Amino acid sequence: MSIEATLAQKGITLPAAPAPAANYVPFVQSGNLIFVSGQISQDDNGLIKGRLGDGMSVEDGAAAARRCGLSLIAQLKAAIGDLDRVRRVVKLTGFVNSTPDFTDQPKVVNGCSDLMVEVFGDAGRHARAAVSAPALPLGVAVEIEAIFEIA
Repeated sequence: MSIEATLAQKGITLPAAPAPAANYVPFVQSGNLIFVSGQISQDDNGLIKGRLGDGMSVEDGAAAARRCGLSLIAQLKAAIGDLDRVRRVVKLTGFVNSTPDFTDQPKVVNGCSDLMVEVFGDAGRHARAAVSAPALPLGVAVEIEAIFEIA
């Protein structure tokens, strides 16, 4: 089954690929690798703001991370056109806006990791870092960047 068919079957709609907010590009291709710039948590209602460990639940954080994942896939599609060219999700680096005593960053970033496996199957299994940050741009809850291997 194609990736587009998988998305449709699962009822997953990709957002428009967000435009860069500063002096950088949304993705860079080097050989068969696509490096996608960090995507911040946002949905149809705007930015998903909050701080884990200070009024935002792990479940809400994971949902924000999933939204980052949707934006990553949208940027990837803008970069390569055909998502069936994806051979592997190589690595995700997730940044979680959290208090110093919050330690469930991996559970938050799972929202994105689980999406990658849901969409790309075994090729969606990846290396990963889940890091705490005392603040993120515009007060968002999560930012995630990715590296993909393509054919």
